[in-house]
Amino acid sequence: MAEAGHVPRALTIAGSDSGGGAGIQADLKTFAVLGCWGMSAVTSVTVQNTQGVSGVADVPPEIVAAQIRSVASDIGVDAAKTGMLSSAGIVEAVAGVIEEAGIANLVADPVFVSKHGHPLLRPDAVDALRRRILPLATIVTPNLPEAGGLAGFDVRTRDDMRRAAEAILALGPRSVLVKGGHLAADDGRADDLFARPGGEEWLEGERLATTSTHGTGCVLSAAVAAYLAKGKELGEAVRLGKGFVTEAIRHALEIGRGIGPVNPGWKLLE
Repeated sequence: MAEAGHVPRALTIAGSDSGGGAGIQADLKTFAVLGCWGMSAVTSVTVQNTQGVSGVADVPPEIVAAQIRSVASDIGVDAAKTGMLSSAGIVEAVAGVIEEAGIANLVADPVFVSKHGHPLLRPDAVDALRRRILPLATIVTPNLPEAGGLAGFDVRTRDDMRRAAEAILALGPRSVLVKGGHLAADDGRADDLFARPGGEEWLEGERLATTSTHGTGCVLSAAVAAYLAKGKELGEAVRLGKGFVTEAIRHALEIGRGIGPVNPGWKLLE
């Protein structure tokens, strides 16, 4: 558990979403709602709204690393998460400074594409992500296409999810949460597979009928990081994070003319 009087400190290492629905903006909102002091290292600036991504400008890798080093050496980091890392150079820089800073709780959200299908991770960065980030991760949180990209085969069924979890664990993370939201299911379920060496657990969830799903993966991974920063055990942090994002989807906002965002501020409505 977190020490009495200690403010949990959570860092997001991700891209900026000018529309506010995903990336560092969604992460910082999630951190704040869950009682953490949020910090950010911007990896890339995207020109984005609910209708899509129309431009991307990467931050130089050395500046990404310098942002992480600056906050870690002064404020400290109880947990961090990675989102959009964009290039192999950024992946290498992030991995190096995470090792240097000794950041122990790392949630790796392997962002491959935007909700609209815009590529956010270059092909040469995928191998770097596998080699450099995953072995440092406390947990990796891929959706089905991302799990397939990491494992090297299509992931479409629950059996595929199990195989992918095993393949991803072999890359070195302490655990993996393969998210089942993309499963072709008509049973009203959205179940995720939480796997660690030697065991697995299906986390059941309801499938909510909404088209406003922008930022789902960011909010989930940020919530898990926030709970880890607050001293929760990994399994509990994952279950609490899934519950948090389920409610964020339930309270999703129909704003803009495209895919609306989930609402990490849902707890403020209570």
